[in-house]
This record gives sequence, structure tokens and C-alpha cells, in this order.
Amino acid sequence: MARTGPTSIVARKLIDELRRAGKQNNAGVWIRVAELLSKPTRSRAEVNLSKINRYAREGEMVLVPGKVLGAGSLEKKVVVAAYAFSEQAIKKIKAAGGEAITLAEALRRNPKGENTRIII
Repeated sequence: MARTGPTSIVARKLIDELRRAGKQNNAGVWIRVAELLSKPTRSRAEVNLSKINRYAREGEMVLVPGKVLGAGSLEKKVVVAAYAFSEQAIKKIKAAGGEAITLAEALRRNPKGENTRIII
């Protein structure tokens, strides 16, 4: 069977937008996020807050090409951009003084992809 990629029109538009921005701004980070989002849903990243807390630096933008889950704690003030969030994750990110935003919003804020870290 041929691989078709995401069937959600929202996901397809986001992937196209990320690829286009990556090429225009010479930002490989957005091209890599688009590649990871192109995977089947069951293969996308599911990242716990404990992993973000372990690898992210204070004041950094963290990109998760999948879903952020609320297991663990977050002790750093970071901006977390992801395709989806659990309700518990959003509460814990805001409690730590951080921000939970969509990948499209992250692209608008930081088209060059500077000071970002992809966590999968």
C-alpha cells in the first residue's frame, strides 16, 4: 500500500506552510519539523513535560512535532510549540511561567527558527 501522509487538511496545510517558510528563510528547523509531522499519526512524537524539563534551556522555544503530555513537571520558563497539547500539560506549562502555542504561531513569531530546540 502506498504511503499517503496525513489526511487532515489542517495538517497538510501546516506542513506545506512549514516547508515553504523553511526554504524562504533558509531555516532547516522548519523543514525538519515538517518532515516529522508528515509521519503517520501513530508514529508522531508524544513528549512528556519531564523530557522537556530535562533538555530545554531557560527562555528557549521548544518545538514538538506531535503531542505534549502532562507527565512530570516543568521548572523552566520556556515557550512550547506543538501540534497538540493535553489539558494537564497546558496547565503545568502556564504554572511554570511558560507559554503553550501552536506550531503555526511559533512560525509566525520566529520565521528564522533561531533559539529553538526540537524534542521528539
